[in-house]
Amino acid sequence: MFFIFKKARILNSTSGESKDREMTEVSRDWYDSYMMPNYAPAQMIPVRGAGSRVWDQQGREYIDFAGGIAVNSLGHAHPKLVEVLTDQATKLWHTANVFATEPALKLAKQLTELTFADKVFFSNSGAEANEAAMKLARRYAYNHHGEQKDRIIAFENAFHGRTLFTVTAGGQANYREGFGPLPGAIDHLPFNDIEALESAFDDNVCAVIVEPVQGEGGVIAAEGDFMSAIRRLCNRHDALMIVDEVQSGVGRTGTLYAYEHFGIRPDILTTAKGIGGGFPIAATLATNEVAQSLQVGTHGSTWGGNPMGCAVGSAVLDIVSDPETLAGVGRRRQALEEALMQIGLRYGVFDQVRGMGLLIGCVLTDAWKGKAREFLQAAQSEGVFILVAGANVLRLAPSLLISFDEISQGMERLEKAVQAVCATNESSSTNKDG
Repeated sequence: MFFIFKKARILNSTSGESKDREMTEVSRDWYDSYMMPNYAPAQMIPVRGAGSRVWDQQGREYIDFAGGIAVNSLGHAHPKLVEVLTDQATKLWHTANVFATEPALKLAKQLTELTFADKVFFSNSGAEANEAAMKLARRYAYNHHGEQKDRIIAFENAFHGRTLFTVTAGGQANYREGFGPLPGAIDHLPFNDIEALESAFDDNVCAVIVEPVQGEGGVIAAEGDFMSAIRRLCNRHDALMIVDEVQSGVGRTGTLYAYEHFGIRPDILTTAKGIGGGFPIAATLATNEVAQSLQVGTHGSTWGGNPMGCAVGSAVLDIVSDPETLAGVGRRRQALEEALMQIGLRYGVFDQVRGMGLLIGCVLTDAWKGKAREFLQAAQSEGVFILVAGANVLRLAPSLLISFDEISQGMERLEKAVQAVCATNESSSTNKDG
């Protein structure tokens, strides 16, 4: 355990005497000393961001293709968000849900006007939004059909959060291991498999929860026929369609919400991450009929709908819903995809570039399977942030406003990282053969 201390000699203005004052510089070692070990953060510590660039404690610059895992939808410290947050900070921070506040009412109105929804429930994270969505679906089924209608259909490799309910709905068993007993009546089916969906559906299904793009599960987009089949079967069996847009929403795919690409209308939608542009806020949206099942006392959130988060969320929606912002997503996607495909071809590392809009997955070729984290670490060393989606997929989720110059510079740095990984593995293979 190591600590770094800096001493500064401060001049006493009245007596002319100096005195020592210890000033502590935060060190990465503090993580190992003071924080639970459920993360494995990088050794560098970022301290400042502007747009799509970040600087660490040593002043080194990075280009950010990770976006805080699709959270920083407008980049770091966007001037409008700073202005709105600062203004709200001088007015009202928190009241809890015993009062309705102006920022919450304004944001709820915006969300209903811009989407299919009639009503909104605010919370603080994607997991909470999905928790509320599934509770609402079960409550609605209980009120209208009886307690036997409780089955929830979810999908393999899905990710819906880390609460016990949402981690159970998630389709990755390793996230659930050791946390039982788990909530029941949740079935996992293969993603994009209409035949399996039709076989599993019956009148006891109360809801289907689906991501338009499975982010954590490998950046796999839902197929149009699959989403239509979910809607059709939900209609036939009086079940609710829950669309989890925590990662795909708020302009990420080139429409305000990804469900718009499929020509369907969900009953419930969840949104988080990008809607706060970096400030924690989430929401569960629903039709008026469904929303009525959350009567007074059935659900709540102390911090949900706090004025700070809602003020920022309104500003984010103003910018993201602008047609020019949404149109720019496609242009940026094209620039990134072309550069990634060229890197993939030159070094034989990417089998496919998939996803939607600025939620991008680079699938590693068979020769590089299992080595996604090596590429992530090498990218960081070259001054660019990326993500992984499992061991075989590199994931990019940059700001919707990232400049084309930053895309170009970031791709140059990423290519150097790929080159470094290839060289390291070639050297290792040569040494083994020798």
